[in-house]
Amino acid sequence: MKVLTEDRNCVGADLAAWTAVGGGGGLERALADPPSIIPAIEASGLRGLGGAGFPTHRKWTAVAAQPPGLGKWVVCNGNEDEPGTFKDRFLLSRTPHQVIEGALVAALAVGAANIVLYVNPREGATVAVLRKAVAQWEAHPLLARLGATIGEALHLVVVTGSGLYIGGEETAAIASIMGGFPFPSLKPPFPAEQGVHGAPTLLNNVETLTYAGQILRHGPAWYRALGLGGAPGAKLFSLSGDVLRPGLHELPMGTSLRTLVFEHGGGMLGDKAFKAVFTGGPSNTLLTAADLDVPMDFDSLRARGSRLGTGAMIVVGEGTSILRKTAEYVAFFANNSCGQCPPCKIGTHQVSRILERIEAGAGRPGDLKALENLTQLLPGSGRCGLVDGAATVLASSLKTFRAEYERALVG
Repeated sequence: MKVLTEDRNCVGADLAAWTAVGGGGGLERALADPPSIIPAIEASGLRGLGGAGFPTHRKWTAVAAQPPGLGKWVVCNGNEDEPGTFKDRFLLSRTPHQVIEGALVAALAVGAANIVLYVNPREGATVAVLRKAVAQWEAHPLLARLGATIGEALHLVVVTGSGLYIGGEETAAIASIMGGFPFPSLKPPFPAEQGVHGAPTLLNNVETLTYAGQILRHGPAWYRALGLGGAPGAKLFSLSGDVLRPGLHELPMGTSLRTLVFEHGGGMLGDKAFKAVFTGGPSNTLLTAADLDVPMDFDSLRARGSRLGTGAMIVVGEGTSILRKTAEYVAFFANNSCGQCPPCKIGTHQVSRILERIEAGAGRPGDLKALENLTQLLPGSGRCGLVDGAATVLASSLKTFRAEYERALVG
């Protein structure tokens, strides 16, 4: 099943080719009946596909409810810098017009005349494709019609971020767009009330906005029917690690982990036994072979104490050390802390030092207790979710693979 990644949709920055295969149809329908946009998104069951899974229509409603004339913004968040996640860069570079169409639909829904495509600066080729795509939209009559409907000329720009992982957090993205360092800020106020330049701002992940345009084109019932077992819609899964066919797989929401790994991923590399998977990237919990039949959707994974996150699935086979992988991911978080919150900056580095010590065979008797204490102390101590992610993956690995830690200490 392919919706966003269908070959005919992946035409790069060729707007004529995109419209020739039906592109722009979602925006046409939205222009015909703007008040129906948010109800359609609600009926579809679309949720944020960048990590949290927050109902999309609720974000849009919050911004739309703000008074007109405040200079509202829509931000398409394509910072994507977490290990194991590579879906957004594909969409931005291979099918940018689907992304832009979704952002334009969102702008119409909330009454925003300012749209930012916020991209990781390390993706230089993607930035070039997007800027070419934006130039084509600026000359397209649909953009003028949209501006006339909103009541002011539309401004569509590409903004490169700081290149830092933390720059993907929504308040940090706002700070970066305004030219500042991407420090996350306390909420409230939420971006829907006070975002870019103090104006109401809608931030959505690239994948979320891309599906939004397709929902307006085909209808909410079509989108709901894409999913399995009551889970609406589809999802892009970034599959990596110890599998034969790593890559991007667009599948029905609710597809089982077993199907993802052994059918679409081709099974385990080197005929290794399946050991575990870091779900939704390295900031979530581990699932094991006992969870292979769990449906990969927001609610099913939450019931298992895990999260879908970005849809990144990092597979680990027998023979690969969970301790080593956890140490790598915690070091990533420690190195990417912005330093604004001392518990985050100091705590993640402390966890990283202890894990490296244990992994190197120099662990101390009290190290596991110290790590357990940190999993209790650190969550909620920062302005964003970075420290929470580090604590979550640590706690999960300690609980599920404690024997590995104990063997490393004894050894």
